[in-house]
Amino acid sequence: MSSTSRYAALAALFAPLSIATIGGGQTIIADIQRQVVDVHHWMTTDQFMNDFAIARMAPGPGSLLATLIGWQVAGLWGAVIATLALFGPTAFLIYDVAHMWRRHQGARWQIALETGLRPVAAGMLLASVYVLLQGLDGGWLARVLAAISTVCVMRTRINALLLIAAGAAIFVAVRVVF
Repeated sequence: MSSTSRYAALAALFAPLSIATIGGGQTIIADIQRQVVDVHHWMTTDQFMNDFAIARMAPGPGSLLATLIGWQVAGLWGAVIATLALFGPTAFLIYDVAHMWRRHQGARWQIALETGLRPVAAGMLLASVYVLLQGLDGGWLARVLAAISTVCVMRTRINALLLIAAGAAIFVAVRVVF
């Protein structure tokens, strides 16, 4: 595949997903994974999971994942194109939507739209979580630790870094003993 066709493929992948980010960038993780791993075969599930982990741990937007994928697929220009394709369409669209939203504040159609999009965003987030759990190395222990960590983050004020450290320590201890 030539570099020009890779650039076009990256733009064609991320531009439509940009518009589908209802509820935030995390909602399209499942689609990105399916396209990058299963459809285009640009990377393996392990490579995707590594890029996802780097994107989540690095400062800045979680959508850095698109930049990392673009870099791996087509180098520097691939990273630039993937990033612009992911942020560009939404940036232009949100400008018009924000103006209209403000002008029609409290309108019945606006309330209905917000109410209808909430379950869509929740479903897309759940699909992303499912895809990420499927690619998680470590078997049942990793899945249990992920579930416990999720509950702790949602219900307590425990710092996520402490949960990561505790999870790593538990994982290592269990692996050493068994």
